[in-house]
Order: sequence, then structure tokens, then C-alpha cells
Amino acid sequence: MKKLIVSLLTLFFGAGILADDVEAARLGGGRNLGAQRQVTAAPKQATPPAQQQQPATAPQPSGAGRWFAPLAGLAAGLGLGWLFAQGGFGAAIGAFLVALLAGVAAFALMRLLSKRRPQRAQMHYAGVGNETVAAPPPSQLPGDAGVQPNYRSQFVSNIPADFDVEAFLNEARRNFQRLQQANDRGDLARLRQVTTEDMFNTLKDDAAGHSGAQQTDVVTLNAALLEVVTEGELHWASVRFSGSIREEASAPAEPFEEIWHMRKPVNGSSGWLLAGIQQPS
Repeated sequence: MKKLIVSLLTLFFGAGILADDVEAARLGGGRNLGAQRQVTAAPKQATPPAQQQQPATAPQPSGAGRWFAPLAGLAAGLGLGWLFAQGGFGAAIGAFLVALLAGVAAFALMRLLSKRRPQRAQMHYAGVGNETVAAPPPSQLPGDAGVQPNYRSQFVSNIPADFDVEAFLNEARRNFQRLQQANDRGDLARLRQVTTEDMFNTLKDDAAGHSGAQQTDVVTLNAALLEVVTEGELHWASVRFSGSIREEASAPAEPFEEIWHMRKPVNGSSGWLLAGIQQPS
């Protein structure tokens, strides 16, 4: 009975050690290591309200049509005045009516011209002042999450507009695979070059617990940049890696997802260094 208990305990602890080795095959072993950050999702771009279609307005009558009837009446009046002058009503009355009607006609013509000039000027400047001009993006986002201008919370994500996202993610994917390979080989020198001191010490302790050679195959790898912010003297970048990894040659690939936090001094004294690995909650 005693030998049976000892055998069971040996088997139990041996299985636990083996499980730890398998779990440690991936860099970090699928644990939370180093710096942990509260990453906020980039705000979605606010959708501008749809422009309401202006109701079709009935065509305004042209100036000529509007003034045709009064002018016709004036012409008729002039004709009547001439007839009155010829028909025995007296030359004085006829001359007075002709002068009066001519004055009214001149006044009506001046009113017509004065109303047409402002309309032409208004049509010339129609639409001016309605241009949509994008606000200039900030070159660097501050680390303080205080009150920000309204346009930044609606139209600008937490990644600076001048940041080369594609180039950064391409290099991040390459470094992800290089670090997995360095971890498999136990290459501490390589790990030290691209990690912070605290992160390196943790990975070094993990490497000391590895038993024998290991192989990690990154089958598929996706990368998404979550944020790039500046806090004090450090730039921070958080990348979400996902895909599938095979941690044993004979085992199937398993899905994974984790966030890597990288930092870089503002003064440029070093490049981007891995500061933490965070598992999604």
C-alpha cells in the first residue's frame, strides 16, 4: 500500500512538471508577465449626420414676367394719353398724362434693375462657407487621460495620425517569431536585447526551468495595434497578437490571443522593448 501511494505521488508530480514544461513552451507560458496596462479601445469615428435633402422649391417667376403686366399697362396709358391729346381733351392734359406715365415707367424700370443686382451677387457667393475642413491631427497624444477637445474623442483614435502602423506591425510580427525561437533555444542574450530588465529576469527564470529542447511553431499570426501613447518619458505601444501555435511537434496547433506591451524612451536612447505580456480578460 505504501509503495502504491509513493508511485501515485511520483506520477502526479511528474505529470505536473510535464504540464509546466508544455505550458512554458510559448514565450511567457500563456501567463500575465511584466507590465500590465488598461488598454482602451480606439473610439469609433463618429458618423456625420446625413445631410437633409432640401425640398424642391417652386421656380420663381422671372423678373420680365413679373413686370410684363405693369409695363403693358404703362404702354396702354401712354397710348391713351396720346389719344387724349389728339381727341380734344386739351394739349395741357395730354402732355401732363404723358409726362406722368413716363415718370412711372422710369421708376418701375429702376426698381426692376435694383432688385436684379443683389440676386446676381447672391448667386455668385452661393455655397461659400460650407466647405468641410478636417481638423489637423495631433502629432503626439499625451498620456494624461484628462478632458480632451471634442473633435479628438470623436474623430481621432488613440494612435497618432503620423504613426506608421503597417511598418510597426510588420516588425512586431517578426519579433514575435524571433522571440519564440530565442526562447526555444534558451538564447538569453537575444532575449536581453529586446526586453526590459524586469521582463528579462522573469523570462530568464522561465528558461532555467525548461527541461531539454523545445520547439514552438507559429502556424498563423495576426497583429492589431491597440494604442500608442506617451506617458512621461516613455512611449507605449500595445499590440494584440492572435492566431494558432503548436507547442509540441506531434500536437495540433492551438488558438491563442495575448497583448504585448512595448515601450520606448522618448529621448530615443533605445528601441522598442517588450515590457509585458497580458492575457485578455
